[in-house]
Amino acid sequence: MNSTLAGISISPVNMTDRKALGIRAGDTVRVHQKIEEKGKTRLQIFEGVVLARKHGDEPGATFTVRKVASGVGVEKIYPLYSPLIDKIEIVKRSKVRRAKLYFIRDKVAREIKRQMRRMTIVAFGTESEMEASARAEQEAKAAEEAAKKAEEEALKEVVVEEAPAEETPVAEEGEKKE
Repeated sequence: MNSTLAGISISPVNMTDRKALGIRAGDTVRVHQKIEEKGKTRLQIFEGVVLARKHGDEPGATFTVRKVASGVGVEKIYPLYSPLIDKIEIVKRSKVRRAKLYFIRDKVAREIKRQMRRMTIVAFGTESEMEASARAEQEAKAAEEAAKKAEEEALKEVVVEEAPAEETPVAEEGEKKE
């Protein structure tokens, strides 16, 4: 796995395997990168499109990978022979007519602008603390008034129910019933 020259280890990476991958612009690759955190190492996978490959197959060769994460374009430049790269997988090969695909950055921005033009405008806003407290006070006053009105109506109903029913007039003694 290591590149050796007369028993001397030059690099912990097998340079012939990395060279044989033949990463080109337009390829979709999955890069497994070793990351050390708190004394432990873990693998982080970064999958995206190769925008550029620079410096050929020499020891300083690099490749740029771009992906869109949560609506934001993210690009990373990896050294081809870096020992921090555990594995490089080529997921898909695409036929492209350019050696460098930097125009993809602008292309994505144009597509987003087109989508924004098609969208309907919705009013979004934030309110300050003063506005929020004023709104809360108004809502509290409205709730108090509604509670008072409901209480008054309930009292009126109770008063109406407690009122004595009208008595029928009783004939006086002087008058005789027929």
